[in-house]
Amino acid sequence: MLNTCCIRQNADDKLYGNLGQLKSVQERRPGLQIAVGGCLAQKDRELLLERAPHVDAVFGTHNVGRVAALLALARSGGEPVLEVPDAPGRDEETDFPTAMAVRHDQPYAAWVTVQVGCNNSCAFCIVPAVRGPEVSRPFGELVEELGGLAARGTVEVTLLGQNVNSYGRDLTTKWRGAPAEGAELAWIAGRRWAREGSLRARPLFADLLRELGAVPGIRRIRFTSPHPKDLRPETIAAMAETPAVCEQLHLPLQSGSDRVLQAMRRGYTAERYLSLLADARAAIADLAVTTDIIVGFPGETEEDFERTLEVASLAAYDSAYTFVFSPRAGTRAAQMTELYVPPEVVADRFERLKVVIERSALARNLSRIGMIEQAIVEGPSKKDPKVLSGRTRQGKLVHFAPRKGDDLVPGTFVSVRVERAAPHHLAGALVSAEQGPGRRVGERIPVVAG
Repeated sequence: MLNTCCIRQNADDKLYGNLGQLKSVQERRPGLQIAVGGCLAQKDRELLLERAPHVDAVFGTHNVGRVAALLALARSGGEPVLEVPDAPGRDEETDFPTAMAVRHDQPYAAWVTVQVGCNNSCAFCIVPAVRGPEVSRPFGELVEELGGLAARGTVEVTLLGQNVNSYGRDLTTKWRGAPAEGAELAWIAGRRWAREGSLRARPLFADLLRELGAVPGIRRIRFTSPHPKDLRPETIAAMAETPAVCEQLHLPLQSGSDRVLQAMRRGYTAERYLSLLADARAAIADLAVTTDIIVGFPGETEEDFERTLEVASLAAYDSAYTFVFSPRAGTRAAQMTELYVPPEVVADRFERLKVVIERSALARNLSRIGMIEQAIVEGPSKKDPKVLSGRTRQGKLVHFAPRKGDDLVPGTFVSVRVERAAPHHLAGALVSAEQGPGRRVGERIPVVAG
């Protein structure tokens, strides 16, 4: 089963390349079924089966819960099944699409979807077309879900949404002024909103951070991705005042040029972006900031790009995801063919941006030398199995050597003194490790000479 993305052309190429390889595997293994879902399936639909007729089932972004039934139908009917609805299949008790809840990478961590879809109209983005409008999960359901995760040993959750900081706006818009009991409103949109006399329509993300941060056993909360135009003061305050919320903010810039931002339909200026960033850093001590930047958006001039370099330098990011513009059929930007930037110009700009980003990333990491970082062990380092890797509250990767006799399984909380730094990771010495709630083993006590 292949779950697809259609943000960039590279994803298309990978899918059809993998499907070509799987055809020979399928020929060697009679009965092997292949299913393709996600955004690319939602977009391509019949074209996918035309290009890869050996695929058994194609499903979209709104009917993930139908996968098993579609594969069974393909087996019984002996021919491919295509089911890609334009609207979500609904749970009987909520308005949220079915089968869109939790994903685990490790027993101690979970990814929790709080919202799907997007109401924005960014010129480069295909997501609203393949994911639909914003739909939020009920507030009380999320609180209960995190309670259940914590009971099973999860200590870290990442909240997911295409525009996560607008979570709940659809719920409060729908239920504003509707006759409902207080308990029902609290389940739908949280106790804080239910107590408001006006019941005005507003996002609930700040309320959600505070409520989920109070769930016993949940020690770390992250979220992605917020939109700068929707980063509200109450969300910054909730981040600052909720101990479980990590000191980490992913705030996509996309471009530092106001002219390009307007063409992208982003809804903010570079000045506004930097002001929001300053507000967040002023409120949240030791905040790590990451971003997304697109290079070579149609019509981007050298002056526009230099403005992006300037804003990236001022922002002093801890890291950034940088992308070369990829036209996606169905978006406004894909139609701006006469404004496409030559590939050699884009490649040069991409490398220049990389220098600026890595310079600030290295500076931010070097400033942490001498600090003691709390990290969660993820497992052995990919490059050296004798070294363990962990993730700090800021989301930074830190490498350290375990001590003889320590059983530092994934999910263990450790303290590491940072001794070295590179643009993409930290390295240091283990200071202490926590085995079970509140119990420390083998703690090193610093000795000061003289």
